[in-house]
Amino acid sequence: MPTTDASVRTTLRSPRLLRTEVLAGLVVALALIPEAISFSIIAGVDPRIGLFASFTMAVSIAFLGGRPAMISAATGAIALVIAPVVRDHGYDYLVATVLLGGVIQVALGLAGVARLMRFIPRQVMVGFVNALAILIFLAQVPHMVDVPWAVYPMIAVGIAVIVGLPRITKVVPAPLVAIVALTAFTLTAALDVPTVGDQGELPDSLPTLFFPDVPWTLETLKIIAPYAVAMALVGLLESLLTAKLVDDITDTHSDKTREAWGQGGANIVTGFFGGMGGCAMIGQTMINVKASGARTRISTFLAGFFLLVLVVGFGDVVALIPMAALVAVMVMVSVGTFDWHSVRPATLRRMPRSETTVMVATVVVTVVSHNLAIGVVVGVLVAMTLFARRVAHLTETHRELVTDHDGRTSAVYRVTGELFFASSNDLYTQFDYADDPEHVVIDLSDSHVWDASTVASLDAITTKYARKGKAVAIVGLNASSAERHGRLSGSLPSH
Repeated sequence: MPTTDASVRTTLRSPRLLRTEVLAGLVVALALIPEAISFSIIAGVDPRIGLFASFTMAVSIAFLGGRPAMISAATGAIALVIAPVVRDHGYDYLVATVLLGGVIQVALGLAGVARLMRFIPRQVMVGFVNALAILIFLAQVPHMVDVPWAVYPMIAVGIAVIVGLPRITKVVPAPLVAIVALTAFTLTAALDVPTVGDQGELPDSLPTLFFPDVPWTLETLKIIAPYAVAMALVGLLESLLTAKLVDDITDTHSDKTREAWGQGGANIVTGFFGGMGGCAMIGQTMINVKASGARTRISTFLAGFFLLVLVVGFGDVVALIPMAALVAVMVMVSVGTFDWHSVRPATLRRMPRSETTVMVATVVVTVVSHNLAIGVVVGVLVAMTLFARRVAHLTETHRELVTDHDGRTSAVYRVTGELFFASSNDLYTQFDYADDPEHVVIDLSDSHVWDASTVASLDAITTKYARKGKAVAIVGLNASSAERHGRLSGSLPSH
């Protein structure tokens, strides 16, 4: 894979590739405007705050991020996290929260938090993507309810253009053609339909540097720290999952550690311009990467640049774009994002029930909570629980009576499987304490002791035998298990 700088240089030297990046950035910028306004409303701030945040996030992450072509801007997840700060403490505390959240993200990125991504199971990723597709579609529903009848055929035409045009030509992104065509039709026919301008007031000036007017005291830190930590974690989780998704789509690798601290840097920049913070946006990223074919940082930078130019320089024109055009774009993004293969009957029949449960749990929790981070965390916990339960059942104990050459009879228990908290609790019940002879051997040659819970269970077993006057010998421990058993045995509370 070529380096990022080489990819940008190659694109700049190729008119065809550069046109793809430029047009992709323009489409994303148009799609960002109504979403940034709606997220501002969720957060309880002026629409200009969300629009400027989307500009600064996109431009900053184009230079700082580790995943080329990924779009970062003001998002609904961040808006939900920070809304209580605005409501209870005011705008200046919001900006202070964004700045602290950015610092925390930088620290987490440098500490290597991105490496934790490998612990997220594939079915959680599938659930994450499917839930996102559902949320993108649900976000369009309000724009299709209680609207003039003309909106519905306009949405249908927009979808038809987005689906059909690529079969004829891919010179211009189909979403851009749909937006331009429906806008021209609306103006020509003088239709009275909802437009971007109806969503909120667009700014008429450039963003300026802003320093929050808050007391820099421990009391302020106590107020903003919980929200800043939540914002940092939610933002990183969404961004790293989005980066992984783009990796899969483009068959390339990204620098997740750089993306983590880059998100923090972008939020710090956004905070100093009075923005509401943000993270990666999967919907707009899918428009950029999947629908428009962009592959470099150029499209990300231009998305932010065009956003500012459009809302500040051409706000009157942008305000005339019918919401039906943008709804059509986002509906097709949701359709394209959903993993339809994962819900086919043939797939569900082959997939283990536990895997399907993980995917469904992720989807349901995410859709109900409208928070992708909560859904992913729940999905991971369900996956861990089901995995531990499945592995615990793989542990088996076999008893055999053996008589040595001196005529002494011993009960030999051969344990197979992994011994950890889930399986070792059952281990205690697998012995015949009353009827076993005076000498008992526990052979762990085909096992591994993973944690203190197992050591405590082995201590409990030997203690119970000792109360009956019987001796226990534990044999067959491998080096790691022997070290753990020797270090912890006798120092843990037993059953």
